[in-house]
Amino acid sequence: MSEKMIAPELFRPPVDFPDVPYDHLVRTAEERNPDRPAIIYHNLILTYREVISMINCIANSLDELGLVKGDRLCIFMTNRPEYTITFLAAASLGIVVSPMNPSAKEREVAYQLENSEVQAILMQRELVPVLQSVRSQKALPNLKHILVTGEGAVEGMAGAIPFAKLLRGSSPRRPKYVERSGDDLLALPYSSGTTGLPKGTMLTHRNLTTNNLQFTTALRINYSDVALNFLPFYHIYGAMLTGGFLACGATQVIMERFDLAQSLELCEQHAVTYYFAVPPIILALLNAPIDVSKLKTVRFIFSGGAPLALEPARKLQEKTGVAVVQGYGMTEASPLTHSQPYPIVRMASVGMPVHNTEQKIVDIETGKRELPPGEDGEIVVRGPQIMKGYWKAPEETARVLHNGWFSTGDIGHIDEDGFTYIVDRKKEMIKYKGFPVAPAELESLLLEHPAILDAAVIGIPDEEAGELIKGYVVVRKEHNTAVDDIIAFANGKLAGYKHIHYIEFTDAIPKNASGKILRRELKERERAKRQQL
Repeated sequence: MSEKMIAPELFRPPVDFPDVPYDHLVRTAEERNPDRPAIIYHNLILTYREVISMINCIANSLDELGLVKGDRLCIFMTNRPEYTITFLAAASLGIVVSPMNPSAKEREVAYQLENSEVQAILMQRELVPVLQSVRSQKALPNLKHILVTGEGAVEGMAGAIPFAKLLRGSSPRRPKYVERSGDDLLALPYSSGTTGLPKGTMLTHRNLTTNNLQFTTALRINYSDVALNFLPFYHIYGAMLTGGFLACGATQVIMERFDLAQSLELCEQHAVTYYFAVPPIILALLNAPIDVSKLKTVRFIFSGGAPLALEPARKLQEKTGVAVVQGYGMTEASPLTHSQPYPIVRMASVGMPVHNTEQKIVDIETGKRELPPGEDGEIVVRGPQIMKGYWKAPEETARVLHNGWFSTGDIGHIDEDGFTYIVDRKKEMIKYKGFPVAPAELESLLLEHPAILDAAVIGIPDEEAGELIKGYVVVRKEHNTAVDDIIAFANGKLAGYKHIHYIEFTDAIPKNASGKILRRELKERERAKRQQL
């Protein structure tokens, strides 16, 4: 049967996914295979039985602290087993988890803690000085409990509770039953938006439970698979991986942070079958002198987070003999909306909508007219994984959600067989190594510099990172400042992925009559400069 003869709906028929609380999936996996390895971290191997016992211990400890359904718990750490265990423990009690980037600086930490009104934070011991600095400047009246990895007292943080005490001080029996519906809030990840400051994205139990199952069903993942997880858990992509592999009883090998050589060693050592990446890592695999035999058990290299260039993907597949596929999603969709209907793969495409997900391509001007195959327009999606809305931002929610349809802001088209192609990204956002960066947030920060009168920020193409961040600034006449000083000022207040790489002085920032920055003009200016080189 040829590809042309297969109707898209036959690839992804409707599926009756269970409407159950998020932790139900891993608990069911444990009942089926309690002694199967669930998490491998360095030399530590945790079985499903052990993972469930630890989840119960932490849930019982959180209950004893007085945390209740609807309270917010921030997790501020790198990839570690404590992260996943605490997320699931919170889910067991109806507590809402707000993941935080471990590279966040004081102003970013303060904003998220204040905006989400968290009652508790679990943080990596090495990050304690960041919170100490924040608390010296902010009252944070809602923050009642500080939980820290490891054991022993925390210097300079009176009342902090070591994770080891939480784990050993409570019963491993299943915690008290808390009624939770699919509509109850489970996660509050913060996603940068075109308006500047990050927005809390309200994801429910149904959103994440369903998307974990959409992910494993679409990719045909089962209990015999092994995933290498180095993508950050605070990012929705990493959260889907750790949750999805636990949901189907598979094994995941956790890396605290990405290291190319180590990732290959772990693939060989643990017979990894799925290698999840972002485009810069695809380029690293392609360009590095790697021993491809270490990938002999890998069946798929899956790329997400940003558009994947076709030529590097093809070359990597030829180099390794491993299928290279890409998918598509966003924080507001928990995140997965599209993946390849394997074994039919169109490398330039992001695939088809996953099960129980609908899409339309609508005209960019009105958003109302549905376009035929081949015509570019805005991608609009609907499904059980779409967010409840933005935290404390009803106007922003109303702007993107209409009768369950989510306006992605991404431009693309479908072909006659139903495969989706992304041709452009959200108009304002910069994508650095797969991470979205809002220009308005950086512009606001630049304007805090006493020498800067006006500022604009754009992304400029880069083969390795996708885009680098460049700022254009108008300096006040009475000031004399250097580029390095401005970059140091800004980057000292930003997480690493938001760092500004270039600054150019200019006489004026181009704007329209209403004062909106004309970034397209700046990009054209940048393009002209590069052509002259």
